Amino acid sequence: MVKSVDRALTIISLVSERKEGMGVTELASNLDLNKSSIFRLLSTLVEHGFIEQNPETKKYKLGYKYLELSSMLLESIDLRTQAKPFLEELESHINEVIHLTVYDQGEVIYIEKLEGSETLRTHSQVGRRAPIHCTAVGKVILAHLPLNEIVDMIDKHGLPKHTEQTITDKESFFKELGKIRNEGIGTEVEENEPGITCIAAPIFDNRKKITAAVSISGPSIRMTEERLAEIKPIIMDIGKKISKRLGYTDN
Repeated sequence: MVKSVDRALTIISLVSERKEGMGVTELASNLDLNKSSIFRLLSTLVEHGFIEQNPETKKYKLGYKYLELSSMLLESIDLRTQAKPFLEELESHINEVIHLTVYDQGEVIYIEKLEGSETLRTHSQVGRRAPIHCTAVGKVILAHLPLNEIVDMIDKHGLPKHTEQTITDKESFFKELGKIRNEGIGTEVEENEPGITCIAAPIFDNRKKITAAVSISGPSIRMTEERLAEIKPIIMDIGKKISKRLGYTDN
């Protein structure tokens, strides 16, 4: 371990915990170093933009370099790559088909699919599009979009019937979206494909905006209300973990 680097990183960690910043004396006490050593470390960090000094209080706080670096990091994050370990974790708990989808022009696109160990025939495959109004992933994404975007989507694409279970009435559809927002989870029972039931959770990005959805699909004979109740907390947890990985925070 390089002591000077370790001390510099420790200073950054300490300063980041104090909104008002920290002074040289306080930092020297925390690191058990003399003030001249602390000042030299701080001067170097200031020079590179990682730390800045408040001219009035003389205390040191995080510099704006972190905003620049965090922005670059978030822009470089690939959703599919970042989500894959969590999807595999979900697969280890639930041996059903798992999907990762994003919203595009009034439809959802499958960008990842894990088959699970159970046999299931579905129309889904990576790169294929699916209707947004009658899929669990689609409804979850829609539920967290601005109202004007939802209205525009319905006006443009309508709520076409895919099966006997598809919700085609606007009032009922908006009630369904409200329920999804309140419960934090979405389900669809044979609304898109006969015999297939799905449950989905939202994924948010660092701007707290809906960016994707993760789902579990299985035959309705296996995906009973009791099993959906068991799956619900598991998939919600995975959705939160992926969101956190993308920079989402609750506060």
